[in-house]
Amino acid sequence: MDFDLTEEQRLLKESVDRLMADAYGDFEKRRQHQDNPQGYSPKLWAQYAEMGLLGLPFSEAEGGFGGGAVETMTVMEAIGRGLAVEPYLATVVLGGGFLRLGGSEAQRAALIPAIAEGSTTLAFAQIERQSRDDLFDVATTARRTEGGWVLDGAKSLVLHGDSAQHIIVSARTSGQRRDRHGISLFLVPADAQGLSRRGYPTQDGLRAAELLLEGVTVPADALLGAEGEGLALMERVVDIALAALCAEAVGAMEALHELTLDYLKQRKQFGVTIGSFQAVQHRAADMLVALEQARSMSMYAAMMAEHPDPAVRRPAIAAAKALVNRSADLVGREAIQLHGGIAMTMEYKAGHYFKRLTMLVSQFGETETHLHVVAAAGGLSEAA
Repeated sequence: MDFDLTEEQRLLKESVDRLMADAYGDFEKRRQHQDNPQGYSPKLWAQYAEMGLLGLPFSEAEGGFGGGAVETMTVMEAIGRGLAVEPYLATVVLGGGFLRLGGSEAQRAALIPAIAEGSTTLAFAQIERQSRDDLFDVATTARRTEGGWVLDGAKSLVLHGDSAQHIIVSARTSGQRRDRHGISLFLVPADAQGLSRRGYPTQDGLRAAELLLEGVTVPADALLGAEGEGLALMERVVDIALAALCAEAVGAMEALHELTLDYLKQRKQFGVTIGSFQAVQHRAADMLVALEQARSMSMYAAMMAEHPDPAVRRPAIAAAKALVNRSADLVGREAIQLHGGIAMTMEYKAGHYFKRLTMLVSQFGETETHLHVVAAAGGLSEAA
């Protein structure tokens, strides 16, 4: 199987790597980006748009560039290496995924060009306090009224939900709280009456929000996809997002491994560099093995992300996320221990990579959750 990038993909990688080096090479710049009211730099977001990164997964007919999961993987790896704080996952991967796969022609025409040009950001409000990793556990309700819908409920940990202009909300239109059927998706303007947002920083330097929906009225055409069939669309888009998160984790692990090796070559103890100790070399080698295993599984996830059959796609993506999670945990812990006390300071990058990897491990399901998906499917399909 050919894992080499095409010429266009290599050019994309070089361009994104340069952008991240310029924007995040100096760690102080990351803090400056975070100090913006949105939690990221609008100026840098505009550069994403100028480079075509925000229109990458959309068709050329809709103002995009017709990229696929491999192109998304390339961008997300660079985001992981740079510890970038822009809402690329929330807007382009998740929000854009819902529009591409479930949006009506009118919804796509209204929002995709705005996403591509950088004037609109989106967020996905799915987590509730009781739901944990279950996408189908939805207590928020949507009831039909004349000419529209009324939404009531609460959502937690909405990534970049405090700055997004539109929020994709999962709500139950029929059935009981944990039924797999009866879940619908709605495009809700962030300024909708009855919608309140409380934003806060997450431990990895990004932003999230708690949402409260109290009698939020949206028009009938705010429904995204078919009524009551939102779970299948959520699972498909989240699988694409999981592949993207695997790639981001690989980028972060790669940068953290390089940072650790550089430290081992400089830090001296007993008159010699600590990297000369064989036991330390073995631990650094274990980090490299875990990184390369994660890289292989990230590539596998990218290849499987767009597979149309969920019986094949879901266990494949789950297997990739489970292994990447384990690698991220090992690389993160070893890096902190090999660095010693300096890794725990806010001024040094290593601890921030560890925080981001910790968040990536738990996002859309921790290791055990994904192992259960693989086990329930009886392992990986031969088609995978």
